[in-house]
Amino acid sequence: MTGSIGHIALVVSNPARTAALFQQLFDAGKVSRIDEEGHDETFVQLGGIWFALVQGDVERPRTGDHVAFQVAKSVMDATAKKLDAMGMKYIMARADSALYFFDYDNHVFELDTSDLAAELRMAQAAGD
Repeated sequence: MTGSIGHIALVVSNPARTAALFQQLFDAGKVSRIDEEGHDETFVQLGGIWFALVQGDVERPRTGDHVAFQVAKSVMDATAKKLDAMGMKYIMARADSALYFFDYDNHVFELDTSDLAAELRMAQAAGD
């Protein structure tokens, strides 16, 4: 059995710019360091999980792959206003219970106001 997620690495064209996006949208914690091998590393913490922002040449199409965070509706609405003010595109979905937005390198993130865990428990109980 696996443990919890230790971190998620995202290859981005500009780690500082991506970190600033998450700081602006979510007040995300950020740590920059030089590791023991001399790599310049940038980490942001979202939803209690560290995201390693690794610099690299990226040309990624938008796909259905995404990272989803469960949030209160008020957080989703506030984030939509911030994205509007920043001129960044996003998609409202599922009767406005979810917001999808993209970082500068086309990683997709979802803010979900539903309780997926409860929905899956109900589905599991119905299938038993």
